[in-house]
Amino acid sequence: MGYWAKLKSSGWAYPTIVLSIYGFLANCRVAEPFLTPYLIGPNKNISEELKPHRLDENTVHFTDTLHHNMLSHFSPCRHLVYWSLWWALATAGYMQIFNYIQLKWDHIEPSATSSVYNGAVEAVSSVVGAAAAFSVSFIRVTWATWGELTLGLFSAVCSGAVYLMAFTSSIWACYAAYVLFKSCYMFLITITIFQIASNLSMECYALTFGINTFVALLLQTIVTVIVVDETALGLDIVTQFIIYASYFSVISVVFLLRGIFSVCKAQRIKKEQLSLDGKQSEICEEHKF
Repeated sequence: MGYWAKLKSSGWAYPTIVLSIYGFLANCRVAEPFLTPYLIGPNKNISEELKPHRLDENTVHFTDTLHHNMLSHFSPCRHLVYWSLWWALATAGYMQIFNYIQLKWDHIEPSATSSVYNGAVEAVSSVVGAAAAFSVSFIRVTWATWGELTLGLFSAVCSGAVYLMAFTSSIWACYAAYVLFKSCYMFLITITIFQIASNLSMECYALTFGINTFVALLLQTIVTVIVVDETALGLDIVTQFIIYASYFSVISVVFLLRGIFSVCKAQRIKKEQLSLDGKQSEICEEHKF
């Protein structure tokens, strides 16, 4: 009891440990690797395309009800728009891959005929992702200048990882690519949430985060209806992942261009400031004489 009392009074250690344990257990999803083979098995009358799509429909109906009134009151600050845009776009892609990765693994290595480690990989990816998110606190970078470029670079890594998942025939390569993808996303979403939160009053947190999540779910549902639904394209799982990889490629290009612009602008302002400081110093020296 003395140890736990001391831990609780330590400030950051106790809530960090509790949140880490919660995050791990919330994302472990031990039953998920067995759920997909069960639902698409014989006598269940659920296809690979139908299973996640119905879940998405239920989610968006609930979310639409929850956030409908928020949209009319939301007016984000200009400097938060790009961070919120990345949040919505990337989270939509992340959730799409998260929902369909079990089908992709089952396509490469059918669970009915092979030993699979899907649950263990989900657990490992959660731990590595948490470590990546935690590492943000040790990075000393001016995110206002370098943040958008970072979003673009790591989105490119995410795109490459999803391309690998799409084209590989090795289950271990697909596992590794998924861990890399999830770690990059967790790293970037941590930076994004911090940047948005640090520029908002506490009263706006729920509204802003709710709107971003709503837009992400809306985009995810649109992608699902177009790419997965049999009434639209109804693509196979490999082609779906190629599209998801291309989706992250577009995000990467947009934020790389925006990031380069932001860095160049910051460097120009810095040079102008140095030049102005130099001129002021010269004027001060002249007045001394």
